[in-house]
Amino acid sequence: MTAVTVTRQDAIAIIAFGLPPVNSLGAVTRRELVAAFDELDVDPAVAAVVLMGVNGLFSAGADIKEFGSSGAVASPNLREVITILEGMTKPVIAAIEGACLGGGLELALGCHYRIALASAKLGLPEVKLGLMPGAGGTQRLPRLLGVEASLNLILSGEPVPAKALQGTPLLDAVVASDLLDAAVSLAAGKAEDLIKNPLPKASARVIREPNAEALFIFARNMIKAGFPNFPAPLKCIDAIEAATKGTFEEGLAVERRLFEELMAGSVSRALRHAFFAERAASKIPGINSALPKREIKLAGIVGAGTMGAGIAINFLNAGIPVVLVELNKESLDRGLFKIKDVYASQVKKGRLSQEAAAVKAQLLTPSLDFSSLASADLIIEAVFEDMTAKEQVFKRLDAVAKPGAILATNTSTLDVNKIAAFTNRPADVLGTHFFSPANVMKLLEVVRGTATSPSVLLTVMDLAKVLRKTAVVSGVCDGFIGNRMLEQYVRQALFMLDEGASPESIDAAAEQFGFAMGPFRVGDLAGNDIGWHIRKRRYIERPQTKYSQIADRLCELGRFGQKTNAGWYDYKPGDRTAYPAPAVAQLLIEYRLEKSLSPRSIGAAEIVDRLVFALVNEAAKILEEGIALRASDVDLVYLTGYGFPVWRGGPMRYADEVGLYAVVRRMRELGRSAYGDPDFWTPAPLLQRLADQGLMFNAPGVSL
Repeated sequence: MTAVTVTRQDAIAIIAFGLPPVNSLGAVTRRELVAAFDELDVDPAVAAVVLMGVNGLFSAGADIKEFGSSGAVASPNLREVITILEGMTKPVIAAIEGACLGGGLELALGCHYRIALASAKLGLPEVKLGLMPGAGGTQRLPRLLGVEASLNLILSGEPVPAKALQGTPLLDAVVASDLLDAAVSLAAGKAEDLIKNPLPKASARVIREPNAEALFIFARNMIKAGFPNFPAPLKCIDAIEAATKGTFEEGLAVERRLFEELMAGSVSRALRHAFFAERAASKIPGINSALPKREIKLAGIVGAGTMGAGIAINFLNAGIPVVLVELNKESLDRGLFKIKDVYASQVKKGRLSQEAAAVKAQLLTPSLDFSSLASADLIIEAVFEDMTAKEQVFKRLDAVAKPGAILATNTSTLDVNKIAAFTNRPADVLGTHFFSPANVMKLLEVVRGTATSPSVLLTVMDLAKVLRKTAVVSGVCDGFIGNRMLEQYVRQALFMLDEGASPESIDAAAEQFGFAMGPFRVGDLAGNDIGWHIRKRRYIERPQTKYSQIADRLCELGRFGQKTNAGWYDYKPGDRTAYPAPAVAQLLIEYRLEKSLSPRSIGAAEIVDRLVFALVNEAAKILEEGIALRASDVDLVYLTGYGFPVWRGGPMRYADEVGLYAVVRRMRELGRSAYGDPDFWTPAPLLQRLADQGLMFNAPGVSL
């Protein structure tokens, strides 16, 4: 497929470049661009050149799939392409529409002039992948936009509309429509000016910023305080500072050195892994993505509690009407108040207009009657986590839902196949496990039952994008992917309490590692009674599984967490700050005496190993059983739903970085120690096999 085409309008040559879907600047495109530049620069019939992308956008940047491969450095690399472009003897005008991001913007910065549609978006998002602009972006942008604006654009990684850049040297013109005509006209004018004026080059401009030093100090302090685990922002600042202190060539050399350091670092590898993991999650082996989907024009939700209300907000935000059903008016009113309160808070903070909030409110229909769900295309059950309660709801839904309606359960642990069997339409049933708060958390576990039809699965996966969720497919098992792994994580945390650790020391170690919250703070936030209810079921279903009883003792005291102002920590009314709880310290002393347990000191390194490797080992079992489709799906679940540090790439990616051989050795050490449990720390067969073969969970082509 040809990546570059050249057409003519009189003396103006128009280079249109790009390959779908985002006109990335891969090796083929780079070679063809240089060939076009060379040909047109010596053609006497050409007075000027317009450079534009195809498919309604300029370019989304470098081909990320080439990163770390020979393709990324294959000559001509992007820096060489831009140098050749900037050195042309005829005016080159970048005509920018749609996305102009990363390497795409760096390419445009190498042009002599730039014109853009007002709706175009320009940005340098490399920092989000743990990188920095590597083709002159940190050097040319400050010369065109100034130091402060360049720091803001590069450090945020967020694109800005072209109209916000109007009037700066970055854009020579901004137009509302007819971009190509305007670009050709500008090119003709600049060709005439060439007789009197030399071609302007961004690399030749001088940066004049009297407050540069203060800006760099402020930016570094802000980054160190807010993003201590991310090296890329500080290196971006270093590169921009180099642009103010030396020649363009010297600054370019600094940028390249820093870029290569970041590219080789573990943080960028982790962030790139997460980037690809999110894109891979929507691909379901064995299912044709072109299969017809079902239309979701009306959603029904059964249960107006915290979860049901949060789920409703997702649909309202997406513009999808919702029927919210409860069994009694008091519960329904509480749910409606929660929804109203969320929107009122957004209005108060300026995130939503009063008019927009009113529009969303009009999409919601409260009801106490199941028959009001008769027209719904999708109905989500969000009632208490109890199989008997689920059975009652699904039998009623089966009776009232129209043919072809999708019936979904928000269960976090229960058997979706059993729930589907309560209906006469199991092919239309699946799990949609939202995470609390449902209107905030990105993750959606889509649980495929044995009978779930491909059409239903694909419909819900597409719907997740509409709801702005990150969807991951899971098979059916107790806890699915995330909560099944979490059980082992929590078991280890509780065992460490038995052995002498405190909730504070365990949470501190987990949070120092990078978790958003430690296991005991999470328990208090979610409600310790929820875990208690699940454990009671598991005690019956899995009597052979060993559990600490300390969490049950805590719940017997009514310490359910923030909801009761007492859990593993103490809380003050209206204050979510966790304070050490003397009652819990005393409970631990008495429990250890009762169980004849001798407390010992447990260091942070051991705490982290036991928590994280418990996740990894259970995930290996999940992969081997086919519950998760790929290791990167597991990582995505923990990055988007469980607060795993994004700069570590997820538990499986972290294990790969440590080395699976080292992980297995450490697990066996834990099992052999005086406090260990050999059964718990027996490596899963998949983990052991990959370790023996010197392989990784996330290596391309690894058979799981």
